[in-house]
Formats: sequence, structure tokens, C-alpha cells
Amino acid sequence: MQKKYIKLLIVALASSFCILLIFSKVNYVEHSQKYLAKILSIPAATSRKPTTVVMSTIKTKSDMPYENRPLAISETLRKDIPQNGAFWNRKFHSLLRQFDSIDNHMHKDPHDKFHCQPENFESLQTNIQDIQSYPPLYGDFLRGMECRDPPLLIDQPDKCASESRPDQIFLLFAIKSISKNFERRQAVRETWGREGLYENGLQVRTVFLLGRSSADDPSLDKLVSFEAQQFQDLLVWDFHDSFYNLTLKEHVFFKWMLHNCTRVSFIFKGDDDVFANTRAILNHLQSLEPEQATVLYTGQVITDASPLRDPKIKYYVPHSFYDGPYPPYASGGGFLFSGNLLPSLYHVSFYIPFFPIDDVYNGMCFKALGITATKHDGFRTFDIREQDRENPCVHKDLLLVHQRDPQQTMRLWRSMHSSMLTC
Repeated sequence: MQKKYIKLLIVALASSFCILLIFSKVNYVEHSQKYLAKILSIPAATSRKPTTVVMSTIKTKSDMPYENRPLAISETLRKDIPQNGAFWNRKFHSLLRQFDSIDNHMHKDPHDKFHCQPENFESLQTNIQDIQSYPPLYGDFLRGMECRDPPLLIDQPDKCASESRPDQIFLLFAIKSISKNFERRQAVRETWGREGLYENGLQVRTVFLLGRSSADDPSLDKLVSFEAQQFQDLLVWDFHDSFYNLTLKEHVFFKWMLHNCTRVSFIFKGDDDVFANTRAILNHLQSLEPEQATVLYTGQVITDASPLRDPKIKYYVPHSFYDGPYPPYASGGGFLFSGNLLPSLYHVSFYIPFFPIDDVYNGMCFKALGITATKHDGFRTFDIREQDRENPCVHKDLLLVHQRDPQQTMRLWRSMHSSMLTC
């Protein structure tokens, strides 16, 4: 009899253990689903129906994001740049041969393959016979064409962090500026570049992109350092801030973004003397279809452009430097593009030689990715009619106008957001 009770007790304990094990497994699966949903910020699955993930990094193979795709340089750009004796053209086709000879996957940083080797004058003179006729600033640009990694003097590594959702920034304003333009930067901070949470929970952040002042200018380093500490929105690199170095500023910005703001949805690049309509920009971005949003490159598009050969203007490009057409490009005063394109833009920029005009260079980089600039009538980088420039109702549906001084920016912003405004 005692043995019978012992057997019954053993069976009961074994059954209880099995039930407990099954319950624990079910509970573990449910808990795991909730935990995974929490870290992905999506609802926990309650059935076997597929869950739609908005703004997620989870993609199917057929919908592979740009940052995971092997890089290719479009045949269109290859054919558009003639193979001739111009210095830039020779460099470009040489880099293409290098590109085609190696394995180009987006997870491999091309930075290690390129080293800063400043061109000396003798080398330049050998390759550009009429270099003596180039403007003086061209010499600085040409000598530094291979130097792509200047030190970052002032950083903002936490710019894209958020207490609730780290790195979930919908729009980043990246504004080209120079040290002495504090008044312009402050006008941007107090108006259209104001950081914070906008309608529908959209996070907006702002950074200003600077290099060093010229040796001929009074040093503003201490003031810039104080401003950076006060507002935490300045990025300063150790290179001379000049018109011909704007392309370098573009490249180092791409690199900074990949290290600090990897999940920004959209980026606005522009000058510090534009007036942007933040609400109109956000409304436009929210209206985009998913297929438009992933390859966005839009602004006031310049088409059928070619190099200007007058040495008296700042956009001068000598025949012996570059010979060929320009791709369609969005004017550098202000344009928008998709954040998920950053890895591809950064990677491809190593294989397109620096060009002295930054918005043309951007057009080349986007065209290399097979992306065409799309025109948006709300971008007026060449301004609007003079009689309309102080009219807030005219600006209500525009995304950007260029140029505005700080005082005009403040007046226009106040008028556009006045409760008394009737349009």
C-alpha cells in the first residue's frame, strides 16, 4: 500500500512539473513578444495577422533599405561625364576604375582606402598646364582635393538623442554658416529652426555647420566655443571656411550623421540666410508616399546647366579643370532629402572627386545613386517678387525663400504666426 502511494505521488509531481513547464513557456513567449514590441516601439502581437511597422528598420529582402544595398554608380552619370583631358574628368574616371575593381558593400567604410595626400604645385602644374591663370583660392582647393577627414573641433554627439525615443528625429535642419554670422544663427534659432516637438509628435533638431575663420579675420574661437556650450548646436571642423570648401563641409557632415544621427527621417540642408516655413515643410514630408519618402531629393531644381567660364564670378570653372554638363541639381540655398540615403551618399562621395560648387557636387552624388532631383515650386532660392517679400500671406504656402536678413526673418515669422493674420 505504501508503495502505491509513493507511485501516485511521483505521478502527481511529474504532472505538475509538466504543467508548470508548459505554462512557463507560454508566459515566456508572451513576455518576449511584449519586450520585443517595447524595444521596437510597436504593439505586442495579439494574433497571427502581420503587423505593420511604420518608420521601422525591419525590411524584407525585396524592400532592402539603401544602407544595406551593395553600392552601384549609375550608368547615366558615367556616360554624362566625358572622358577627356580635363583634370576633374580624369580623376573621376580613374576613381571609377578603382570602384569597379573592388567589392563595394555598404557595411564596408571606404575611408580606409583613401588617405590625405595634398597635391604639391609641381604635380598640379604637370596635370593642369594653365594653372597659373586660376584664381588664388582654386590653388587651396586643388591642393586639398584628396583630404577628406579634417578633425572635428566642436562636436554635439547627443544632438539626436531623446529621453523617450533615442535617435527618432523626423527632421534635422543642417545649416551652413560661418563663425561671424551669429546674428543669422540666432534668428534661425528663434524662428523656423526652433528645436522641439511639433504637431503629430514630430521631433525637429537643428545643427549649424562651420569651419575655421580665415587667418585674415579676427579670431572668434572663444565666442564660437561659448556659443556652442550655450546652445549645443554648433559643429566646427578644422578646415578653412571658404566657398570652395563647402563640398568638404558636405562630406564631413555625411560622416558625422552616420556616427550620431543614424535614424533621422529627413534632412534639410540650407544656408543661414534663408527663410524656411517649418510647418509647410513638415506637412509636405508627411504627405509623401513611402516610395517617394525613401528616395527624396527635392528643392528648386537647376536643369540643363553647364560650367560658367567667366573668371570674374565665384562660380567660375576653368575648361582645363572640368569639361562637360552639370547634372540636374537642387539649389544649395535649401533642399530636402531622405535620411536613409546618408550611408549611400557618404560612400559614393569617395568616388566622386570634390567639385568647387557644392550643390553641383550633391547633384552628382545623387545621380550616381540613380536618384533624380524633383522640383518643388515651394522652394524659391532666387527669391520672389520684391513687392511680396514682406507679405506673410504670400509666404504661407512656400517652403523656402532666399535671401532674408535676420530682421526680415524675425518680422516675417511674427507676422505669419500672429493670431490677427487673415489671408
